[in-house]
Amino acid sequence: MSPLYGFLQGFLLSLSLCLDLGLVNAAIMKTGIENGWKPSFAVGFGSCFGDLTYMSLALLGASAVFELPPVRWTLWLAGTAALLYMTFKMIRETWLPKTVAVGAAGGSKRSLLRHWLTGAGLAFASPTSIVWFALVAGPIVAGMNIGEGAGLVCFVAGFFTAGLLWSFAVAIVSSLSGAWAGPGIIRALSFCSALLFMYFAAKVFWNGLQDVLAAVSP
Repeated sequence: MSPLYGFLQGFLLSLSLCLDLGLVNAAIMKTGIENGWKPSFAVGFGSCFGDLTYMSLALLGASAVFELPPVRWTLWLAGTAALLYMTFKMIRETWLPKTVAVGAAGGSKRSLLRHWLTGAGLAFASPTSIVWFALVAGPIVAGMNIGEGAGLVCFVAGFFTAGLLWSFAVAIVSSLSGAWAGPGIIRALSFCSALLFMYFAAKVFWNGLQDVLAAVSP
């Protein structure tokens, strides 16, 4: 895997997770509207480390767990099904967008460290993140044949960079206007997320199918 390809794949993989309006995104938006961009970015920055921890576990487990064909094929089907469900979920939210409840500007004041810890804790506890890393990240990572060295470093760098840029963008925009959480923006995010989930669903399915065909061919 070339360094550039590894970086782009890590970037897109992280972006597919960022685009889902889950606990972390709701917290970043809410904090930005109520307390400004710095506390909001601190929440997002903390969540990046939570996501990076889960991704590290996926990377560490991919080389060992996926050596077993039954495990590899089971997670291939489960990962494809999970991605297709997330695609359907995002398409549904394109037509019926979620709403983000926020309070008045100037909410409770906390240190940036506490906001960072909040973001990290939400990333660890988010049901979307847990399902995504358990059923999706593993099969995707295994199918990429990242290996070691520059390709692996660039993949992780791309994954972390996407989360960082996303957190910064959401923090800036949400601090400027509460309209960020409006239905029009959420519809656009849901649609983009659906496209990314569909892309990775096709990628996981194709990689798994090739693996099965190679195993059963004489």
